[in-house]
Amino acid sequence: MLDNLKDYKIFLASKSPRRRELLQLLRVPFTVLTIGGIDESFPDDIPLEEVPQFVSDKKADIYCKHLKDKEIVITADTMVIADDRIMGKPNDAQEAADMLKALSGKTHRVVTGVTIASRGFKKSFSSITYVTFGSLTDEEIQYYINNYLPFDKAGAYGIQEWIGAVAVSEIRGSYYNVMGLPVHHLFKELLTIK
Repeated sequence: MLDNLKDYKIFLASKSPRRRELLQLLRVPFTVLTIGGIDESFPDDIPLEEVPQFVSDKKADIYCKHLKDKEIVITADTMVIADDRIMGKPNDAQEAADMLKALSGKTHRVVTGVTIASRGFKKSFSSITYVTFGSLTDEEIQYYINNYLPFDKAGAYGIQEWIGAVAVSEIRGSYYNVMGLPVHHLFKELLTIK
């Protein structure tokens, strides 16, 4: 599969171990490449669901400056959107608890923007998954924060962890998107590269 990419060197521009794991599922060889200090700001006037793709494109533009011919970079950005606000990664335990309380008993959107780029082309797309949480007690929230690592995850949770098992009552869309990379959509896009 993905024989069309055999002449390309592929880079995944992400520090996320989950994204690495998910890209490995596609059985395409890749190298992790990271550049620190990238500005991930965005204009206040764009719709919230377009922000992840905007940020992913911004990242790709910076990485493309370092690419050679026949090199491709994949960038991504995942955000949780609840109550018409973006929830990024929490800075501390209190912020993580506040985020999880805001998600408790409600449906939120997880949006991942993905960009596949080289020196000669750029393809971008977004994937949206709707995730419904059952009600969480303060004790459950505290247990999760104390025993897992919510600080490197948008919305302060990892669906593949304990909280996904006990809190997620319904999901519409890609499960892998909630983990940080919509691999089905990415696979289809990679197949179109010549």
